[in-house]
Amino acid sequence: MPNPKRRHSKSRSRKRRAHDALKFANLTACPNCGSKKLPHRVCADCGFYAGRIVIAKEM
Repeated sequence: MPNPKRRHSKSRSRKRRAHDALKFANLTACPNCGSKKLPHRVCADCGFYAGRIVIAKEM
């Protein structure tokens, strides 16, 4: 198995890791109540998904 002959510099390692940062979640507004939610998931506040109630919530 090949091994590196020389040590990689700090700048070279950091350039490679420049794209490893976490990205913000793409939040959308719920069409029923307007609160922020992840796309393609049931709204945690009102329980609606795709125009119908999925989880019965007490208001």
